[in-house]
Amino acid sequence: MSFENLNLIEPIKRALKTEGYTTPTPIQEKSIPIILDRKDLLGCAQTGTGKTAAFAIPIIQLLSAEEAPQDRGVRQIRALILTPTRELAIQIGESFEAYGRHTRLKYKVIFGGVPQHSQTIALRAGIDVLIATPGRLLDLMDQRFVSLREVKMFVLDEADRMLDMGFINDVKRVITKLPAKRQTLFFSATMPLEIQHLASTILTKPVMVEITPVVATTNLIQQSVYFVEKSDKKSLLLHLLKDARVESALIFTRTKHGADKVVKDLEKAGIGSAAIHGNKSQNARQTALSNFKSKRTRVLVATDIAARGIDIDELSHVINFELPNVPETYVHRIGRTGRAGSNGIAISFCDAEEKQYLKDINKLIAKSIPVVLDQPYPMSNTSLEGNLSVPKKAVSGRSMGSGGAYRSRDSQKSSGGSSSRGFGSRGNTTDTSRNGSTGTRLNGQPRAQRTQRG
Repeated sequence: MSFENLNLIEPIKRALKTEGYTTPTPIQEKSIPIILDRKDLLGCAQTGTGKTAAFAIPIIQLLSAEEAPQDRGVRQIRALILTPTRELAIQIGESFEAYGRHTRLKYKVIFGGVPQHSQTIALRAGIDVLIATPGRLLDLMDQRFVSLREVKMFVLDEADRMLDMGFINDVKRVITKLPAKRQTLFFSATMPLEIQHLASTILTKPVMVEITPVVATTNLIQQSVYFVEKSDKKSLLLHLLKDARVESALIFTRTKHGADKVVKDLEKAGIGSAAIHGNKSQNARQTALSNFKSKRTRVLVATDIAARGIDIDELSHVINFELPNVPETYVHRIGRTGRAGSNGIAISFCDAEEKQYLKDINKLIAKSIPVVLDQPYPMSNTSLEGNLSVPKKAVSGRSMGSGGAYRSRDSQKSSGGSSSRGFGSRGNTTDTSRNGSTGTRLNGQPRAQRTQRG
């Protein structure tokens, strides 16, 4: 399947060619025809599957085919994309700009934490597509800068994260202002009961598309784990970052305070870094993210909620400074690297209190992460209890969990994976796997066939 098979208009195909994209991801392949057929859609997919392009491309095509409604000569908003954070809103806006560059559509991204003047100027001038966070949208609606009466297409993105961040009531307020007759596209990585209920109230005979992250191991990302005392984690991190092959590293901590502490330690050691979490202002988060993407900053330290939705091309390393207490979160974390067919490296630190977390992760991905034995700060006891204790057989450690590769329930085609590059498991490693199954790379694409950012 290529984009040529999706009945896209020539301006979009030209834009995709400019971006270097030829092959749709599974969610794009399934969702674009449904949306072009003007049906409601319920999409269950993680960030990184290419879901932004899955709704942006057909919205651009449908709106381009229609006459823009005007009020006293000013075009009215025809599509609203509601997303939980400034970072996601900006990324979605960039996607619309890229895929719609050869059309006459106008877009605007609005979010809080910054002066509204430039946003209201654009709204007064008239736009076709509005990408917004809930709080700022409601503020501007209350001030009568935004009218949703002409909206024909509504996208609710990251619905479960809206719930997590306490925005769900704001979302419901926005929905009450939308026309009853509209096409609704609803995306959520998970489907807790409240999200299921919300979906049932705003969707009309939706088609469901579910793209689930593969939890079986593949060779796309090289994983390894270091058993290390909590007090030695800082020293081990500095040791690893001395290696020039760590071109860029996204480091995860469980808490905001932990993220700030890691940045402080790195700065003391002369390693440029920045933290991104909920206590940072939106300006600070966006500056940190922009510097990291442009490689002005080598290391970005993040909490899970703040990092969700971050889309970074060619991220070489993910480092779990602290293991997550929810095993699925591990899959989401390492999925930041190894995207769009490229290779990546995921390193995890595990102290004595985190052994149960590692055990749960190994169970979820159906094999154990190779343990690095030859390292300067080893922990004396590397047993994970019972039949997960470390055996003596040493292996190369070139095995991988699911990040970055996805499959849909009704599309099980796979292609061979590629070996990992760079640094990640120096010295001897021990494979603690209880089964000998070899993972396959799913929906893998060669480098020449790039796929969309999520």
